[in-house]
Amino acid sequence: MHAYLTSILRGQDCEPVQVGGVADHVHLLFGLSRTISLAELVKQLKTSSTKMMREKGHPGFSWQTGYGAFSVSESNKSSVIAYIVDQEKHHRKMTFQEEIRVLLKRHSMRFDERYIWD
Repeated sequence: MHAYLTSILRGQDCEPVQVGGVADHVHLLFGLSRTISLAELVKQLKTSSTKMMREKGHPGFSWQTGYGAFSVSESNKSSVIAYIVDQEKHHRKMTFQEEIRVLLKRHSMRFDERYIWD
């Protein structure tokens, strides 16, 4: 999956920096091309990878409806790369849901639990 997502990013001129994750989610650090919107890129990533997974024998595969996107400064890039690389280790201490709550709160983003999980 990670290699496939990387190829989609490259195909859209969105240079992948780090792609990784665990069974229930992925993290993609990439440079967004000036020729595609984030929403359109996410749509392509989800649509193409869902089709690929189903063709590979995973008929029930699907992504959640939403997604989260955050910009990263050059000065924080290396720590974000390390964070993505260490996802498996990180999630032994904190679930995906806990991670999202902490991230949103840390960045003072208001959210409603009814609309985050599907």
